[in-house]
Amino acid sequence: MFSSHTQFRHLKMQVLRKLAESLAFAEQYFKREFPMPTVNYDLRGVKAGVAYLQKNEIKFNRTLLLENTHEFIHQVVPHELAHLIVYQVFGRVKPHGKEWQAVMNEVFHLPADTCHQFDVQNVQGKTFEYRCACQTHALTIRRHHRILKEGVEYLCRKCRGKLIFVGENRL
Repeated sequence: MFSSHTQFRHLKMQVLRKLAESLAFAEQYFKREFPMPTVNYDLRGVKAGVAYLQKNEIKFNRTLLLENTHEFIHQVVPHELAHLIVYQVFGRVKPHGKEWQAVMNEVFHLPADTCHQFDVQNVQGKTFEYRCACQTHALTIRRHHRILKEGVEYLCRKCRGKLIFVGENRL
């Protein structure tokens, strides 16, 4: 049985292999070289990954990688790399615009999914329940504090109604 440290080291090697494979596809498609991005695993919260365009860096969520290994490596890793490729080829464009979608579909032969569907219970943290006219929303502690301290108002994307505090959810 692998120790968790050995397992994570193995996963990091798989991520680097997937990055190298995906970079090779991009280089072949665009007929140019791309630098290997810097990678780290200290991203927290509910995001699986974030690409830092000017730094050529990708941060991944270690917990979500460990809990969703196959889907993470096959979808999230190319997803974040596609952002870097698009920036290096086209400059600043919409994050999930037509250029990014084309890289996902035509270069990586993957669906251009903009969000992961992972269970985020273990990474979400404390949330606060708010309601609008049509549904209940779980706001993060950061948004809750902005409402309390700065008087910020959030609106529902569906009904455009103001979100009203109901109570605390969970830790």
